[in-house]
Amino acid sequence: MKQLTILPGYDKNGTPEAFSSLTLTPGTLYAVVGHTGSGKSRFMKDLEQLADGSSVTGRRILIDGKPVPTNKRQELSSELVAHLSQSMRFVLDLTVEEFLALHIRCRRKLHLSPLPVLNMANQITPEPIFLNQSLHQLSGGQSRALMIADIAAICDSPVVLIDEIENAGINKRAALNLLVSREKLVLAATHDPHTALMASERIAMGNGAVLAVPRRTAEEERLFVRLDRIYREQLTFQERLRKGVSLV
Repeated sequence: MKQLTILPGYDKNGTPEAFSSLTLTPGTLYAVVGHTGSGKSRFMKDLEQLADGSSVTGRRILIDGKPVPTNKRQELSSELVAHLSQSMRFVLDLTVEEFLALHIRCRRKLHLSPLPVLNMANQITPEPIFLNQSLHQLSGGQSRALMIADIAAICDSPVVLIDEIENAGINKRAALNLLVSREKLVLAATHDPHTALMASERIAMGNGAVLAVPRRTAEEERLFVRLDRIYREQLTFQERLRKGVSLV
């Protein structure tokens, strides 16, 4: 996949969306912003389902400029799109090493081994994950870190959808940079200005429609530097808090 194109649909009142098309490319982070109920989740679901105009929004998704055949939508959706929700729960009774080894075999990535993938995950989460650890013992943050590393290193899906990564208890900056560095097309739904300004473009939603797609300005880049410094300080305070030591 070289590009994903979104053709407009309608807002909650049936009014056509005010854009001709949106073309998104791999190796790029896009932020999806808007208040609760603005249509962020529906927008992400249209992407995940490779909508063909039959969803409530009427949007259509094109892959490399072409519509997805109806009989191929479900198959291609599972191949092209990975979705990280706010809650991660494993049903397999496996260790981390067994899970990663199984996925490596399933994806035929036999040049990989579980340890490098685990090392990626441990760059994202402050709580170390171990190969012999049961999946059921992982915290929510550890689970999301493991799945982000899995998607970056093992999964072939070029599109990654993430809900509110700032609430995952992980280093969101490291996580998003990892995915983008692996040429993933990443869309992050967020309410957080720091996360939103990590993206060069953000998709602003309202009343179920795309309202605007502003590019990050030079002034916003300077603001991001300030917010990023605060974020790094916050990570330091979080680490001290977890260790039970004074914050000052």
